[in-house]
Amino acid sequence: MSETVAEVGEFRLIERFTRHFTTTDAVELGPGDDAAVVTAPDGRVVACTDMLVEGRHFRLDWCSAADVGHRAAAANIADIAAMGAAPTALLAAVSAPQDTPAAWIEEFASGLAAEAAAAGAAVVGGDTTRGSQLTVTVTALGDLEGRPPVTRSGARPGDVLALAGRTGWAAAGLHILSRGFRSPGALVGAYRRPHPPYAAGRDAALMGARAMIDVSDGLLADVGHLAESSGVAVDIDTAVLDVPEAMANAAEALGADSLTWLLSGGEDHALAAAFPPGVILPEGWRRIGTVAEGAGVTVDGQPWTGPTGWDHFQGQ
Repeated sequence: MSETVAEVGEFRLIERFTRHFTTTDAVELGPGDDAAVVTAPDGRVVACTDMLVEGRHFRLDWCSAADVGHRAAAANIADIAAMGAAPTALLAAVSAPQDTPAAWIEEFASGLAAEAAAAGAAVVGGDTTRGSQLTVTVTALGDLEGRPPVTRSGARPGDVLALAGRTGWAAAGLHILSRGFRSPGALVGAYRRPHPPYAAGRDAALMGARAMIDVSDGLLADVGHLAESSGVAVDIDTAVLDVPEAMANAAEALGADSLTWLLSGGEDHALAAAFPPGVILPEGWRRIGTVAEGAGVTVDGQPWTGPTGWDHFQGQ
Protein backbone atom coordinates (compact mmCIF):
# COMPACT_ATOMS: atom_id res chain seq x y z
CA MET A 1 0.00 0.00 0.00
CA SER A 2 1.24 3.50 -0.83
CA GLU A 3 2.55 5.60 2.04
CA THR A 4 0.33 8.49 3.11
CA VAL A 5 1.57 12.04 3.53
CA ALA A 6 1.29 11.57 7.31
CA GLU A 7 3.57 8.54 7.18
CA VAL A 8 6.11 10.28 4.96
CA GLY A 9 6.21 13.50 7.01
CA GLU A 10 6.45 17.11 5.94
CA PHE A 11 10.13 17.42 5.09
CA ARG A 12 10.45 14.16 3.19
CA LEU A 13 7.24 15.07 1.36
CA ILE A 14 8.67 18.43 0.33
CA GLU A 15 11.83 16.68 -0.87
CA ARG A 16 9.74 14.29 -2.98
CA PHE A 17 7.63 17.20 -4.22
CA THR A 18 10.49 19.40 -5.35
CA ARG A 19 12.71 16.74 -6.91
CA HIS A 20 10.47 16.78 -9.97
CA PHE A 21 11.25 20.43 -10.71
CA THR A 22 13.77 21.36 -13.37
CA THR A 23 15.24 24.80 -14.00
CA THR A 24 15.63 27.43 -16.73
CA ASP A 25 18.00 30.31 -17.43
CA ALA A 26 15.60 32.66 -15.63
CA VAL A 27 16.13 30.85 -12.32
CA GLU A 28 19.16 31.93 -10.31
CA LEU A 29 18.18 29.93 -7.23
CA GLY A 30 15.54 27.22 -7.19
CA PRO A 31 13.93 25.14 -4.43
CA GLY A 32 15.78 24.41 -1.22
CA ASP A 33 16.35 27.79 0.42
CA ASP A 34 14.02 30.22 2.20
CA ALA A 35 13.00 31.67 -1.17
CA ALA A 36 13.80 31.31 -4.84
CA VAL A 37 15.55 33.92 -6.98
CA VAL A 38 14.20 34.57 -10.47
CA THR A 39 15.65 37.10 -12.88
CA ALA A 40 13.52 40.05 -14.01
CA PRO A 41 15.42 41.61 -16.94
CA ASP A 42 12.51 43.92 -17.74
CA GLY A 43 12.50 45.41 -14.24
CA ARG A 44 8.83 44.48 -13.85
CA VAL A 45 7.28 41.15 -12.88
CA VAL A 46 3.88 39.93 -14.07
CA ALA A 47 2.25 37.85 -11.33
CA CYS A 48 -0.99 35.91 -10.91
CA THR A 49 -2.38 33.17 -8.70
CA ASP A 50 -5.11 30.55 -8.95
CA MET A 51 -6.65 27.98 -6.60
CA LEU A 52 -8.06 24.52 -7.34
CA VAL A 53 -10.22 22.80 -4.73
CA GLU A 54 -11.14 19.12 -4.85
CA GLY A 55 -14.82 18.68 -5.56
CA ARG A 56 -15.07 22.20 -6.93
CA HIS A 57 -12.43 22.36 -9.65
CA PHE A 58 -11.49 18.69 -10.01
CA ARG A 59 -12.59 15.22 -8.94
CA LEU A 60 -10.17 12.44 -8.11
CA ASP A 61 -12.28 9.90 -10.00
CA TRP A 62 -12.14 12.10 -13.13
CA CYS A 63 -8.57 13.38 -13.03
CA SER A 64 -5.25 11.83 -12.14
CA ALA A 65 -2.83 13.74 -9.93
CA ALA A 66 -0.75 14.57 -13.01
CA ASP A 67 -3.88 15.92 -14.72
CA VAL A 68 -4.47 18.25 -11.77
CA GLY A 69 -0.86 19.40 -12.00
CA HIS A 70 -1.21 20.20 -15.70
CA ARG A 71 -4.52 22.01 -15.11
CA ALA A 72 -3.16 24.06 -12.22
CA ALA A 73 -0.14 25.19 -14.20
CA ALA A 74 -2.18 25.93 -17.34
CA ALA A 75 -4.67 28.12 -15.50
CA ASN A 76 -1.88 30.37 -14.28
CA ILE A 77 0.43 30.39 -17.29
CA ALA A 78 -2.48 31.33 -19.55
CA ASP A 79 -3.03 34.45 -17.43
CA ILE A 80 0.61 35.40 -17.88
CA ALA A 81 0.28 34.88 -21.63
CA ALA A 82 -2.86 37.02 -21.70
CA MET A 83 -0.78 39.97 -20.50
CA GLY A 84 1.55 39.51 -23.48
CA ALA A 85 4.31 38.26 -21.18
CA ALA A 86 6.63 35.27 -21.26
CA PRO A 87 6.14 32.89 -18.29
CA THR A 88 9.24 32.41 -16.17
CA ALA A 89 8.41 30.65 -12.89
CA LEU A 90 5.71 28.97 -10.83
CA LEU A 91 5.27 28.42 -7.09
CA ALA A 92 2.89 25.76 -5.81
CA ALA A 93 1.26 25.09 -2.43
CA VAL A 94 -0.72 21.97 -1.58
CA SER A 95 -3.01 21.39 1.40
CA ALA A 96 -3.92 17.72 1.83
CA PRO A 97 -5.66 15.42 4.33
CA GLN A 98 -3.36 13.12 6.30
CA ASP A 99 -4.50 10.02 4.44
CA THR A 100 -3.60 11.42 1.01
CA PRO A 101 -1.14 9.05 -0.71
CA ALA A 102 2.31 10.63 -0.94
CA ALA A 103 2.45 9.29 -4.49
CA TRP A 104 -0.44 11.61 -5.39
CA ILE A 105 1.63 14.63 -4.34
CA GLU A 106 4.60 13.44 -6.39
CA GLU A 107 2.47 12.77 -9.46
CA PHE A 108 0.88 16.21 -9.12
CA ALA A 109 4.34 17.78 -8.97
CA SER A 110 5.37 15.88 -12.08
CA GLY A 111 2.36 17.15 -14.06
CA LEU A 112 2.88 20.70 -12.80
CA ALA A 113 6.56 20.67 -13.79
CA ALA A 114 5.82 19.17 -17.22
CA GLU A 115 3.25 21.85 -18.08
CA ALA A 116 5.56 24.61 -16.84
CA ALA A 117 8.41 23.25 -18.96
CA ALA A 118 6.15 23.12 -22.03
CA ALA A 119 5.61 26.86 -21.61
CA GLY A 120 9.30 27.60 -21.01
CA ALA A 121 8.94 28.16 -17.26
CA ALA A 122 10.19 26.37 -14.14
CA VAL A 123 8.62 25.52 -10.79
CA VAL A 124 10.87 27.20 -8.24
CA GLY A 125 9.31 26.26 -4.91
CA GLY A 126 6.17 25.90 -2.85
CA ASP A 127 4.72 24.57 0.37
CA THR A 128 2.73 21.65 1.77
CA THR A 129 0.44 21.56 4.77
CA ARG A 130 -2.31 19.46 6.32
CA GLY A 131 -5.90 20.36 5.56
CA SER A 132 -9.35 18.84 5.59
CA GLN A 133 -9.68 19.12 1.81
CA LEU A 134 -7.23 18.68 -1.04
CA THR A 135 -6.44 22.18 -2.30
CA VAL A 136 -3.82 23.40 -4.75
CA THR A 137 -2.68 27.00 -5.12
CA VAL A 138 -0.26 28.07 -7.83
CA THR A 139 1.38 31.44 -8.43
CA ALA A 140 2.97 32.24 -11.78
CA LEU A 141 5.51 34.92 -12.71
CA GLY A 142 6.25 36.38 -16.12
CA ASP A 143 8.51 38.81 -17.98
CA LEU A 144 7.20 41.56 -20.29
CA GLU A 145 10.52 41.72 -22.16
CA GLY A 146 10.37 45.50 -22.45
CA ARG A 147 6.81 45.70 -23.78
CA PRO A 148 3.83 47.35 -22.12
CA PRO A 149 1.34 44.85 -20.67
CA VAL A 150 -1.67 44.03 -22.82
CA THR A 151 -4.58 44.71 -20.49
CA ARG A 152 -8.33 44.23 -20.83
CA SER A 153 -8.97 47.94 -21.21
CA GLY A 154 -7.36 48.84 -24.54
CA ALA A 155 -9.98 47.78 -27.10
CA ARG A 156 -11.36 50.52 -29.36
CA PRO A 157 -14.36 50.75 -31.71
CA GLY A 158 -13.40 49.35 -35.09
CA ASP A 159 -11.01 46.76 -33.68
CA VAL A 160 -11.14 43.12 -34.71
CA LEU A 161 -11.88 40.52 -32.04
CA ALA A 162 -9.71 37.43 -32.53
CA LEU A 163 -9.24 34.11 -30.80
CA ALA A 164 -6.23 31.83 -30.35
CA GLY A 165 -6.79 28.31 -29.11
CA ARG A 166 -10.09 26.52 -28.76
CA THR A 167 -13.26 26.82 -26.70
CA GLY A 168 -15.97 24.34 -25.79
CA TRP A 169 -13.71 21.28 -25.64
CA ALA A 170 -13.29 21.21 -21.86
CA ALA A 171 -16.97 22.01 -21.34
CA ALA A 172 -17.93 19.10 -23.58
CA GLY A 173 -15.53 16.83 -21.67
CA LEU A 174 -17.00 17.91 -18.34
CA HIS A 175 -20.53 17.27 -19.61
CA ILE A 176 -19.51 13.80 -20.79
CA LEU A 177 -17.88 12.95 -17.45
CA SER A 178 -20.85 14.27 -15.48
CA ARG A 179 -23.11 11.91 -17.42
CA GLY A 180 -20.96 8.94 -16.43
CA PHE A 181 -19.12 8.43 -19.73
CA ARG A 182 -15.40 8.49 -20.56
CA SER A 183 -15.43 9.04 -24.32
CA PRO A 184 -14.84 10.60 -26.79
CA GLY A 185 -11.32 10.63 -25.39
CA ALA A 186 -10.33 13.85 -27.15
CA LEU A 187 -13.03 15.85 -25.36
CA VAL A 188 -12.52 14.21 -21.95
CA GLY A 189 -8.78 14.69 -22.35
CA ALA A 190 -9.31 18.37 -23.08
CA TYR A 191 -11.06 18.74 -19.73
CA ARG A 192 -8.36 16.85 -17.89
CA ARG A 193 -5.43 18.63 -19.55
CA PRO A 194 -6.14 21.87 -21.43
CA HIS A 195 -3.85 23.04 -24.24
CA PRO A 196 -3.60 26.83 -23.98
CA PRO A 197 -1.85 28.68 -26.82
CA TYR A 198 0.85 30.13 -24.57
CA ALA A 199 3.06 31.55 -27.31
CA ALA A 200 0.08 33.28 -28.94
CA GLY A 201 -0.06 35.86 -26.14
CA ARG A 202 3.47 37.08 -26.77
CA ASP A 203 2.87 36.99 -30.54
CA ALA A 204 -0.26 39.11 -30.13
CA ALA A 205 1.62 41.68 -28.07
CA LEU A 206 4.34 41.90 -30.69
CA MET A 207 1.73 42.46 -33.40
CA GLY A 208 0.03 45.29 -31.55
CA ALA A 209 -2.93 43.68 -29.77
CA ARG A 210 -4.71 46.43 -27.81
CA ALA A 211 -6.55 44.24 -25.29
CA MET A 212 -6.39 40.59 -24.34
CA ILE A 213 -7.89 38.11 -21.89
CA ASP A 214 -7.59 34.45 -20.92
CA VAL A 215 -10.85 32.62 -21.67
CA SER A 216 -11.09 30.66 -18.43
CA ASP A 217 -14.77 31.07 -17.51
CA GLY A 218 -16.40 31.15 -20.96
CA LEU A 219 -15.97 33.14 -24.18
CA LEU A 220 -19.00 35.36 -23.60
CA ALA A 221 -18.20 35.95 -19.93
CA ASP A 222 -14.54 36.79 -20.49
CA VAL A 223 -15.06 38.87 -23.63
CA GLY A 224 -17.68 40.64 -21.53
CA HIS A 225 -14.97 41.55 -19.02
CA LEU A 226 -12.83 42.90 -21.85
CA ALA A 227 -15.75 44.93 -23.25
CA GLU A 228 -16.61 46.36 -19.85
CA SER A 229 -13.01 47.31 -19.05
CA SER A 230 -12.58 48.92 -22.47
CA GLY A 231 -15.96 50.67 -22.51
CA VAL A 232 -16.95 49.12 -25.83
CA ALA A 233 -19.46 46.71 -27.35
CA VAL A 234 -18.40 43.39 -28.86
CA ASP A 235 -20.27 41.20 -31.32
CA ILE A 236 -19.29 37.56 -31.85
CA ASP A 237 -19.80 35.92 -35.25
CA THR A 238 -20.76 32.28 -34.67
CA ALA A 239 -20.31 31.41 -38.36
CA VAL A 240 -16.54 31.39 -37.86
CA LEU A 241 -16.57 29.25 -34.71
CA ASP A 242 -15.42 25.74 -35.46
CA VAL A 243 -17.57 22.85 -34.22
CA PRO A 244 -15.41 19.70 -34.46
CA GLU A 245 -17.15 16.49 -35.44
CA ALA A 246 -16.52 14.83 -32.07
CA MET A 247 -18.16 17.76 -30.28
CA ALA A 248 -21.15 17.84 -32.62
CA ASN A 249 -21.67 14.09 -32.20
CA ALA A 250 -21.35 14.30 -28.40
CA ALA A 251 -23.85 17.15 -28.22
CA GLU A 252 -26.36 15.21 -30.30
CA ALA A 253 -25.92 12.06 -28.23
CA LEU A 254 -26.26 13.90 -24.92
CA GLY A 255 -29.03 16.28 -25.94
CA ALA A 256 -26.74 19.27 -25.48
CA ASP A 257 -25.95 22.31 -27.61
CA SER A 258 -22.44 22.54 -29.04
CA LEU A 259 -22.83 26.30 -29.60
CA THR A 260 -23.49 26.77 -25.89
CA TRP A 261 -20.28 24.86 -25.13
CA LEU A 262 -18.33 27.07 -27.54
CA LEU A 263 -19.73 30.34 -26.16
CA SER A 264 -19.95 29.63 -22.44
CA GLY A 265 -17.57 26.73 -21.75
CA GLY A 266 -14.45 27.55 -19.76
CA GLU A 267 -11.16 25.89 -18.80
CA ASP A 268 -9.73 25.56 -22.31
CA HIS A 269 -7.77 28.77 -21.64
CA ALA A 270 -7.95 30.16 -25.14
CA LEU A 271 -6.89 33.79 -25.60
CA ALA A 272 -9.22 36.49 -26.93
CA ALA A 273 -7.77 39.80 -28.11
CA ALA A 274 -8.71 43.03 -29.83
CA PHE A 275 -6.45 44.03 -32.72
CA PRO A 276 -6.45 47.35 -34.60
CA PRO A 277 -8.26 47.24 -37.97
CA GLY A 278 -6.00 46.23 -40.83
CA VAL A 279 -3.49 44.34 -38.71
CA ILE A 280 -2.43 40.97 -40.09
CA LEU A 281 -3.27 38.52 -37.35
CA PRO A 282 -0.39 36.40 -36.02
CA GLU A 283 -0.28 32.71 -36.87
CA GLY A 284 -2.79 30.79 -34.78
CA TRP A 285 -5.17 33.73 -34.38
CA ARG A 286 -8.51 33.95 -36.20
CA ARG A 287 -11.14 36.67 -36.40
CA ILE A 288 -14.32 35.87 -34.45
CA GLY A 289 -16.00 39.25 -34.09
CA THR A 290 -15.93 43.02 -34.07
CA VAL A 291 -15.61 45.84 -31.56
CA ALA A 292 -17.94 48.83 -31.73
CA GLU A 293 -19.19 51.77 -29.71
CA GLY A 294 -21.61 50.84 -26.96
CA ALA A 295 -21.57 48.26 -24.21
CA GLY A 296 -21.98 44.53 -23.68
CA VAL A 297 -21.59 41.45 -25.85
CA THR A 298 -23.94 40.29 -28.57
CA VAL A 299 -23.97 37.13 -30.68
CA ASP A 300 -24.60 37.52 -34.40
CA GLY A 301 -25.92 40.99 -33.67
CA GLN A 302 -28.47 39.81 -31.11
CA PRO A 303 -28.55 39.53 -27.31
CA TRP A 304 -27.61 36.07 -26.04
CA THR A 305 -30.15 34.55 -23.66
CA GLY A 306 -28.29 31.35 -22.80
CA PRO A 307 -25.46 30.71 -20.32
CA THR A 308 -22.47 33.04 -20.63
CA GLY A 309 -19.90 31.28 -18.46
CA TRP A 310 -18.88 30.15 -15.01
CA ASP A 311 -19.31 32.14 -11.80
CA HIS A 312 -17.66 30.50 -8.78
CA PHE A 313 -20.19 31.91 -6.34
CA GLN A 314 -23.32 31.47 -8.45
CA GLY A 315 -22.44 28.17 -10.14
CA GLN A 316 -22.78 29.41 -13.73
